[in-house]
Amino acid sequence: MNKAGFSGKPQNSSNDFGDDIPVAVRDTPVAAPKIWLQPRIILIGGVTGFVLLSLISGLWFFMTAPKKTADSQPLPATSTPATTAASNNSSDTVLGHFPYPEAPESELVTISANRGIRMRKTAAQKFEEMVAAARSSGIILVPISGFRSVKDQEQLFFAVGAQRNQTPAERAALSAPPGHSEHHTGYAVDVGDGSVPATNLQTNFDNTKAYRWLQANAARFGFEMSFPKDNAQGVSYEPWHWRFVGDRNSLEMFYKARNLKPAKISQ
Repeated sequence: MNKAGFSGKPQNSSNDFGDDIPVAVRDTPVAAPKIWLQPRIILIGGVTGFVLLSLISGLWFFMTAPKKTADSQPLPATSTPATTAASNNSSDTVLGHFPYPEAPESELVTISANRGIRMRKTAAQKFEEMVAAARSSGIILVPISGFRSVKDQEQLFFAVGAQRNQTPAERAALSAPPGHSEHHTGYAVDVGDGSVPATNLQTNFDNTKAYRWLQANAARFGFEMSFPKDNAQGVSYEPWHWRFVGDRNSLEMFYKARNLKPAKISQ
């Protein structure tokens, strides 16, 4: 006979403990490992994404950056106008003549007392040595003109040009404009043959013994002809006009003129 409030099932059976755990909890794996793995997955994913983004950015920079070729040259920090003697242009000339400074009075000495012809000391010494060497060979070298001031050149260029009805370009082929004569430097000298003075300052001076001797020996004394035939400056042929280039100062003075290249003529 059952008492009221009691069922017919035994109360303390060990098999009934499992019925106190909800079914959903019994059938699902433990949730704690999931909570631990989530941050690690996010961290790994972030690192992987960053690496991929870096690789893509590097590849894009490599593909778009300008390539340096073997012919590429670094640009200079500053650029200078083409001036230099190496440029071989005549942009700083006037009617084909380069500018030259006047020699200081203190540097000038007389080479022909009766005509008042002067040259710079070093050039004068070498010229006198050259005259003596020529005389020992029976050749008479006569100085016709040496140092000329800018003022002297003005008279020679403008006044004589007006007398001869010459344009500045025509005059410049025969005489340099003021400030542009090699005679200003004290290193230039016009030479004649004392045996045939009729050839002085004439192109037929190149038929004289004096000219032939100069051609063979002038370089030994530091002299060279300034305006040979077809010279790059476009100045008329002057076989009588010689300049001294036998020391550092004179060589630097005439460097541009000596290295001027003939202009190319387009066909």
